[in-house]
Amino acid sequence: MGFVIAVDGPAASGKGTIASRLAAHYGLPMLDTGLLYRAVGVRLLDVGGDLDDAAAAEASARGLDLSELEKPEVRTRAAGEAASRVAVHPGVRAALFELQRTFAAQEPGAVLDGRDIGTVIAPEAPAKLYVTASAEVRADRRWKQLTGQGENVTFDEILADIRKRDERDGGRKDAPMAQAVDAVLLDTSEMTISQAFDAALRIVETARAR
Repeated sequence: MGFVIAVDGPAASGKGTIASRLAAHYGLPMLDTGLLYRAVGVRLLDVGGDLDDAAAAEASARGLDLSELEKPEVRTRAAGEAASRVAVHPGVRAALFELQRTFAAQEPGAVLDGRDIGTVIAPEAPAKLYVTASAEVRADRRWKQLTGQGENVTFDEILADIRKRDERDGGRKDAPMAQAVDAVLLDTSEMTISQAFDAALRIVETARAR
């Protein structure tokens, strides 16, 4: 395994933006693992499936093609909710585990962002960040993103979604969202994108120097 950068954290914390900028800076491939779960949920909904049906969700995960991550519908509010619901199924996580491990194992390294990268997918990653922000700040970011995409949602609806997803993602039995013991906490609540990236870069450079 090369130099892996694991970027974990809750929804709308800024981890995706930070991960993509780190990948560009170091010239490494990046995988937004949340899109995998979003795509599984979207595939299931497209065929009229039940997101709470563990067997159907696992079958959807096993049939997933990475090209499906490019579909615009995987970035909608509905896809985010679907992702959180299918991610509770151990079979779904098992189906996607090897795909993520294989991505992380490539040389000279990779950047992965998600909920359990530093704890489950790449616990041996030399650089680990746990990116977070207050629920209100994250809801405001997501509300601006979704309304910018043309979705008709209120801030209060998004805040309720954020809190529900946090509870579901952190409370699931299999691979719950958690900060790895050796991950560096980065709270972006009061940071601009540039400030957050600069802070993340310092964290990674410290890890590279070890």
